[in-house]
Amino acid sequence: MTDPFPSDKTRAFGKLILFGEHFVVYKVPALVGAVSAYTDCELQYLDEPGLEVVDNRPAVPNYKQQKYDEGMEAINLTLNHLGVDTKKRGIKLTFGGDLCCASGIGASAAQVVSLARAVNHAESRSMTEDEINAAGYEGEKGYHGTPSGIDNTAATFGGLLRFQRTDGAPIFEKKSLPSPIRIVYASTGITASTTKVVGDVKAKKEADEAWFSNLLEQYKVLVDDGQKAIEDGDLVTVGKLMDQNHALLQELTVSCKELDDLVAAARSAGAIGAKMSGTGRGGLMLAIAPTEEIQDAVAKALEALAPQVWKTTFA
Repeated sequence: MTDPFPSDKTRAFGKLILFGEHFVVYKVPALVGAVSAYTDCELQYLDEPGLEVVDNRPAVPNYKQQKYDEGMEAINLTLNHLGVDTKKRGIKLTFGGDLCCASGIGASAAQVVSLARAVNHAESRSMTEDEINAAGYEGEKGYHGTPSGIDNTAATFGGLLRFQRTDGAPIFEKKSLPSPIRIVYASTGITASTTKVVGDVKAKKEADEAWFSNLLEQYKVLVDDGQKAIEDGDLVTVGKLMDQNHALLQELTVSCKELDDLVAAARSAGAIGAKMSGTGRGGLMLAIAPTEEIQDAVAKALEALAPQVWKTTFA
Protein backbone atom coordinates (compact mmCIF):
# COMPACT_ATOMS: atom_id res chain seq x y z
CA MET A 1 0.00 0.00 0.00
CA THR A 2 1.12 3.55 -0.68
CA ASP A 3 1.20 6.39 1.81
CA PRO A 4 -2.28 7.04 3.29
CA PHE A 5 -2.89 9.91 0.85
CA PRO A 6 0.12 11.60 -0.70
CA SER A 7 -1.97 14.38 -2.24
CA ASP A 8 0.91 16.85 -2.21
CA LYS A 9 2.83 14.48 -4.49
CA THR A 10 -0.01 13.71 -6.89
CA ARG A 11 -1.66 17.10 -7.40
CA ALA A 12 -2.64 18.23 -10.87
CA PHE A 13 -4.26 21.59 -11.45
CA GLY A 14 -7.30 22.79 -13.30
CA LYS A 15 -6.98 25.49 -15.93
CA LEU A 16 -8.76 28.39 -17.57
CA ILE A 17 -7.92 29.56 -21.08
CA LEU A 18 -7.43 33.32 -21.31
CA PHE A 19 -6.99 33.24 -25.09
CA GLY A 20 -7.14 30.47 -27.64
CA GLU A 21 -10.00 27.98 -27.36
CA HIS A 22 -10.42 25.96 -30.57
CA PHE A 23 -7.85 28.09 -32.43
CA VAL A 24 -5.06 26.35 -30.48
CA VAL A 25 -5.96 23.10 -32.27
CA TYR A 26 -4.70 24.72 -35.49
CA LYS A 27 -1.16 25.33 -34.19
CA VAL A 28 -1.40 28.94 -33.11
CA PRO A 29 -0.46 30.08 -29.59
CA ALA A 30 -2.81 30.16 -26.63
CA LEU A 31 -2.46 31.61 -23.14
CA VAL A 32 -3.66 29.44 -20.29
CA GLY A 33 -3.59 29.91 -16.54
CA ALA A 34 -3.71 27.10 -13.99
CA VAL A 35 -6.13 27.54 -11.09
CA SER A 36 -5.17 26.68 -7.54
CA ALA A 37 -7.81 23.95 -7.24
CA TYR A 38 -6.45 20.47 -7.94
CA THR A 39 -7.22 16.78 -8.38
CA ASP A 40 -5.17 14.18 -6.56
CA CYS A 41 -4.96 10.40 -6.77
CA GLU A 42 -4.26 7.63 -4.27
CA LEU A 43 -2.96 4.34 -5.65
CA GLN A 44 -3.27 1.15 -3.61
CA TYR A 45 -2.20 -2.33 -4.70
CA LEU A 46 -4.75 -5.14 -4.47
CA ASP A 47 -4.33 -8.82 -3.68
CA GLU A 48 -6.22 -9.79 -6.84
CA PRO A 49 -5.79 -8.63 -10.44
CA GLY A 50 -8.09 -5.90 -11.70
CA LEU A 51 -8.77 -2.19 -11.61
CA GLU A 52 -11.00 -0.46 -9.08
CA VAL A 53 -11.74 3.26 -9.43
CA VAL A 54 -13.29 5.42 -6.72
CA ASP A 55 -14.10 8.94 -7.92
CA ASN A 56 -14.57 11.34 -5.00
CA ARG A 57 -13.99 14.51 -7.04
CA PRO A 58 -16.61 17.24 -6.64
CA ALA A 59 -18.48 17.81 -9.88
CA VAL A 60 -21.35 19.68 -11.49
CA PRO A 61 -24.48 17.50 -11.80
CA ASN A 62 -24.19 14.56 -14.20
CA TYR A 63 -20.61 15.40 -15.21
CA LYS A 64 -19.08 12.16 -13.94
CA GLN A 65 -21.95 10.04 -15.24
CA GLN A 66 -21.73 11.56 -18.74
CA LYS A 67 -17.94 11.30 -18.80
CA TYR A 68 -17.68 7.83 -17.23
CA ASP A 69 -16.82 5.82 -20.35
CA GLU A 70 -14.35 8.45 -21.58
CA GLY A 71 -12.81 8.58 -18.10
CA MET A 72 -12.24 4.83 -17.90
CA GLU A 73 -10.70 4.89 -21.38
CA ALA A 74 -8.43 7.74 -20.28
CA ILE A 75 -7.34 5.90 -17.14
CA ASN A 76 -6.53 2.74 -19.10
CA LEU A 77 -4.61 4.69 -21.76
CA THR A 78 -2.52 6.34 -19.04
CA LEU A 79 -1.81 3.03 -17.31
CA ASN A 80 -0.91 1.35 -20.62
CA HIS A 81 1.44 4.21 -21.50
CA LEU A 82 3.15 3.77 -18.13
CA GLY A 83 3.37 -0.01 -18.50
CA VAL A 84 1.04 -0.75 -15.60
CA ASP A 85 -0.72 -4.09 -16.20
CA THR A 86 -3.67 -4.53 -13.84
CA LYS A 87 -4.19 -8.08 -15.12
CA LYS A 88 -0.95 -9.01 -13.37
CA ARG A 89 -1.31 -6.85 -10.26
CA GLY A 90 -4.54 -5.20 -9.28
CA ILE A 91 -4.78 -1.57 -8.22
CA LYS A 92 -7.35 0.68 -6.62
CA LEU A 93 -7.37 4.34 -7.65
CA THR A 94 -9.10 6.97 -5.52
CA PHE A 95 -9.47 10.40 -7.08
CA GLY A 96 -10.13 13.42 -4.88
CA GLY A 97 -9.08 17.03 -4.39
CA ASP A 98 -10.98 20.32 -4.49
CA LEU A 99 -11.17 20.90 -8.25
CA CYS A 100 -14.85 20.82 -9.19
CA CYS A 101 -15.28 18.90 -12.43
CA ALA A 102 -17.01 20.99 -15.09
CA SER A 103 -16.58 21.39 -18.83
CA GLY A 104 -13.79 23.90 -19.49
CA ILE A 105 -11.78 23.61 -16.28
CA GLY A 106 -9.42 20.86 -17.49
CA ALA A 107 -10.78 18.24 -15.09
CA SER A 108 -9.98 15.34 -17.41
CA ALA A 109 -6.36 16.40 -17.75
CA ALA A 110 -6.05 16.93 -14.02
CA GLN A 111 -7.35 13.41 -13.48
CA VAL A 112 -4.87 11.65 -15.76
CA VAL A 113 -1.91 13.81 -14.72
CA SER A 114 -2.66 13.06 -11.07
CA LEU A 115 -2.81 9.37 -11.99
CA ALA A 116 0.60 9.58 -13.64
CA ARG A 117 1.96 11.25 -10.51
CA ALA A 118 0.43 8.52 -8.34
CA VAL A 119 2.13 5.78 -10.37
CA ASN A 120 5.39 7.70 -10.21
CA HIS A 121 5.09 8.03 -6.43
CA ALA A 122 3.95 4.46 -5.77
CA GLU A 123 6.71 2.91 -7.85
CA SER A 124 9.44 5.47 -7.01
CA ARG A 125 10.13 6.00 -10.71
CA SER A 126 11.68 9.49 -10.53
CA MET A 127 9.79 10.56 -13.64
CA THR A 128 10.49 14.05 -14.98
CA GLU A 129 7.74 16.61 -15.33
CA ASP A 130 7.96 16.18 -19.10
CA GLU A 131 7.34 12.45 -18.68
CA ILE A 132 4.37 13.13 -16.40
CA ASN A 133 3.03 15.55 -19.01
CA ALA A 134 3.48 12.99 -21.80
CA ALA A 135 1.53 10.39 -19.82
CA GLY A 136 -1.21 12.95 -19.24
CA TYR A 137 -1.38 13.66 -22.96
CA GLU A 138 -1.86 9.97 -23.73
CA GLY A 139 -4.62 9.77 -21.16
CA GLU A 140 -6.35 12.84 -22.58
CA LYS A 141 -6.91 10.91 -25.81
CA GLY A 142 -9.57 8.92 -23.96
CA TYR A 143 -11.56 12.07 -23.36
CA HIS A 144 -10.76 14.16 -26.42
CA GLY A 145 -9.61 11.91 -29.26
CA THR A 146 -6.78 14.13 -30.47
CA PRO A 147 -6.17 16.65 -27.67
CA SER A 148 -4.25 19.87 -28.22
CA GLY A 149 -2.06 19.16 -25.19
CA ILE A 150 -2.81 22.48 -23.55
CA ASP A 151 -4.85 21.06 -20.65
CA ASN A 152 -2.39 18.39 -19.55
CA THR A 153 0.49 20.89 -19.81
CA ALA A 154 -1.30 23.35 -17.52
CA ALA A 155 -2.28 20.52 -15.16
CA THR A 156 1.35 19.40 -14.92
CA PHE A 157 3.27 22.66 -14.71
CA GLY A 158 0.78 25.17 -13.27
CA GLY A 159 1.22 28.94 -13.53
CA LEU A 160 0.55 31.00 -16.65
CA LEU A 161 1.68 29.37 -19.89
CA ARG A 162 2.00 30.29 -23.55
CA PHE A 163 1.25 27.07 -25.39
CA GLN A 164 1.56 26.16 -29.07
CA ARG A 165 0.83 22.84 -30.70
CA THR A 166 3.24 21.62 -33.40
CA ASP A 167 3.64 18.54 -35.59
CA GLY A 168 6.04 17.29 -32.93
CA ALA A 169 6.29 18.13 -29.26
CA PRO A 170 4.27 21.19 -28.22
CA ILE A 171 6.07 24.42 -27.40
CA PHE A 172 5.24 25.98 -24.06
CA GLU A 173 6.74 28.77 -22.04
CA LYS A 174 5.97 29.77 -18.46
CA LYS A 175 5.11 33.42 -18.04
CA SER A 176 5.53 35.57 -14.96
CA LEU A 177 2.97 38.20 -14.09
CA PRO A 178 3.84 41.70 -12.85
CA SER A 179 0.93 41.36 -10.41
CA PRO A 180 -1.78 38.77 -9.71
CA ILE A 181 -4.90 38.72 -11.90
CA ARG A 182 -8.20 38.33 -10.03
CA ILE A 183 -10.51 35.86 -11.73
CA VAL A 184 -14.14 34.86 -11.31
CA TYR A 185 -15.34 31.81 -13.19
CA ALA A 186 -18.77 30.25 -13.40
CA SER A 187 -20.33 27.09 -14.76
CA THR A 188 -23.41 26.92 -16.94
CA GLY A 189 -24.05 23.48 -15.47
CA ILE A 190 -24.04 22.06 -19.01
CA THR A 191 -21.53 19.31 -19.79
CA ALA A 192 -20.29 19.38 -23.38
CA SER A 193 -18.34 16.81 -25.40
CA THR A 194 -15.00 18.29 -26.48
CA THR A 195 -14.64 15.69 -29.22
CA LYS A 196 -18.02 16.62 -30.73
CA VAL A 197 -17.56 20.39 -30.51
CA VAL A 198 -14.04 20.29 -31.95
CA GLY A 199 -15.37 18.04 -34.72
CA ASP A 200 -18.13 20.52 -35.50
CA VAL A 201 -15.63 23.39 -35.75
CA LYS A 202 -13.45 21.30 -38.07
CA ALA A 203 -16.44 20.58 -40.31
CA LYS A 204 -17.29 24.30 -40.49
CA LYS A 205 -13.66 25.10 -41.32
CA GLU A 206 -13.60 22.54 -44.13
CA ALA A 207 -16.90 23.86 -45.49
CA ASP A 208 -15.64 27.45 -45.63
CA GLU A 209 -11.86 27.77 -45.41
CA ALA A 210 -11.88 31.51 -46.16
CA TRP A 211 -14.30 32.22 -43.30
CA PHE A 212 -12.20 30.24 -40.84
CA SER A 213 -8.93 31.71 -42.08
CA ASN A 214 -10.27 35.21 -41.48
CA LEU A 215 -11.17 34.38 -37.88
CA LEU A 216 -7.81 32.70 -37.34
CA GLU A 217 -5.89 35.74 -38.60
CA GLN A 218 -7.87 38.00 -36.27
CA TYR A 219 -7.07 35.68 -33.40
CA LYS A 220 -3.32 35.62 -34.13
CA VAL A 221 -3.13 39.41 -33.70
CA LEU A 222 -5.31 39.23 -30.60
CA VAL A 223 -3.20 36.64 -28.75
CA ASP A 224 0.06 38.50 -29.40
CA ASP A 225 -1.51 41.74 -28.19
CA GLY A 226 -2.91 39.87 -25.19
CA GLN A 227 0.47 38.49 -24.19
CA LYS A 228 2.06 41.94 -24.41
CA ALA A 229 -0.73 43.47 -22.33
CA ILE A 230 -0.31 40.78 -19.67
CA GLU A 231 3.45 41.30 -19.55
CA ASP A 232 2.88 45.07 -19.27
CA GLY A 233 0.33 44.61 -16.49
CA ASP A 234 -2.28 46.38 -18.65
CA LEU A 235 -5.40 44.58 -17.46
CA VAL A 236 -7.78 46.98 -19.17
CA THR A 237 -6.37 45.95 -22.55
CA VAL A 238 -6.34 42.29 -21.49
CA GLY A 239 -10.03 42.61 -20.70
CA LYS A 240 -10.90 44.24 -24.02
CA LEU A 241 -9.04 41.50 -25.88
CA MET A 242 -10.87 38.81 -23.87
CA ASP A 243 -14.13 40.41 -25.00
CA GLN A 244 -12.90 40.25 -28.61
CA ASN A 245 -11.88 36.62 -28.19
CA HIS A 246 -15.38 35.81 -26.95
CA ALA A 247 -16.85 37.47 -30.05
CA LEU A 248 -14.66 35.31 -32.29
CA LEU A 249 -15.83 32.20 -30.43
CA GLN A 250 -19.43 33.28 -30.93
CA GLU A 251 -18.70 33.44 -34.65
CA LEU A 252 -17.28 29.92 -34.42
CA THR A 253 -20.69 28.94 -32.94
CA VAL A 254 -19.12 27.41 -29.83
CA SER A 255 -20.71 29.83 -27.36
CA CYS A 256 -24.34 29.54 -26.29
CA LYS A 257 -27.04 31.67 -24.67
CA GLU A 258 -26.12 30.51 -21.16
CA LEU A 259 -22.48 31.52 -21.63
CA ASP A 260 -23.38 34.81 -23.31
CA ASP A 261 -25.75 35.71 -20.46
CA LEU A 262 -23.05 35.05 -17.86
CA VAL A 263 -20.49 37.06 -19.82
CA ALA A 264 -22.92 40.00 -20.07
CA ALA A 265 -23.74 39.82 -16.35
CA ALA A 266 -20.05 39.84 -15.40
CA ARG A 267 -19.36 42.89 -17.55
CA SER A 268 -22.37 44.71 -16.12
CA ALA A 269 -21.10 44.00 -12.59
CA GLY A 270 -17.74 45.65 -13.30
CA ALA A 271 -15.59 42.95 -14.90
CA ILE A 272 -13.07 44.53 -17.28
CA GLY A 273 -13.23 41.50 -19.55
CA ALA A 274 -15.21 38.26 -19.79
CA LYS A 275 -15.41 35.32 -22.15
CA MET A 276 -16.24 31.65 -22.40
CA SER A 277 -13.39 29.32 -21.52
CA GLY A 278 -12.80 25.82 -22.84
CA THR A 279 -14.97 23.67 -25.07
CA GLY A 280 -18.03 25.91 -25.10
CA ARG A 281 -21.70 25.09 -25.77
CA GLY A 282 -21.97 24.91 -22.02
CA GLY A 283 -19.11 24.56 -19.57
CA LEU A 284 -17.45 27.65 -18.15
CA MET A 285 -16.89 31.35 -18.58
CA LEU A 286 -14.38 33.58 -16.81
CA ALA A 287 -14.05 37.25 -16.00
CA ILE A 288 -11.22 39.41 -14.70
CA ALA A 289 -11.70 42.03 -12.02
CA PRO A 290 -9.40 44.97 -11.22
CA THR A 291 -10.06 44.93 -7.43
CA GLU A 292 -11.16 42.52 -4.74
CA GLU A 293 -14.39 44.49 -4.29
CA ILE A 294 -15.27 44.19 -7.98
CA GLN A 295 -14.31 40.51 -7.92
CA ASP A 296 -16.86 40.01 -5.12
CA ALA A 297 -19.49 42.03 -7.03
CA VAL A 298 -18.96 39.98 -10.21
CA ALA A 299 -19.19 36.74 -8.24
CA LYS A 300 -22.46 37.90 -6.65
CA ALA A 301 -23.93 38.84 -10.04
CA LEU A 302 -22.98 35.48 -11.52
CA GLU A 303 -24.38 33.58 -8.53
CA ALA A 304 -27.82 34.90 -9.50
CA LEU A 305 -27.56 33.03 -12.82
CA ALA A 306 -25.03 30.22 -12.51
CA PRO A 307 -25.26 27.01 -10.48
CA GLN A 308 -21.58 27.25 -9.49
CA VAL A 309 -19.28 30.26 -9.15
CA TRP A 310 -15.65 30.38 -8.00
CA LYS A 311 -13.05 33.05 -7.29
CA THR A 312 -9.37 32.47 -7.92
CA THR A 313 -6.18 34.31 -8.87
CA PHE A 314 -3.61 33.82 -11.60
CA ALA A 315 -0.22 34.59 -10.05
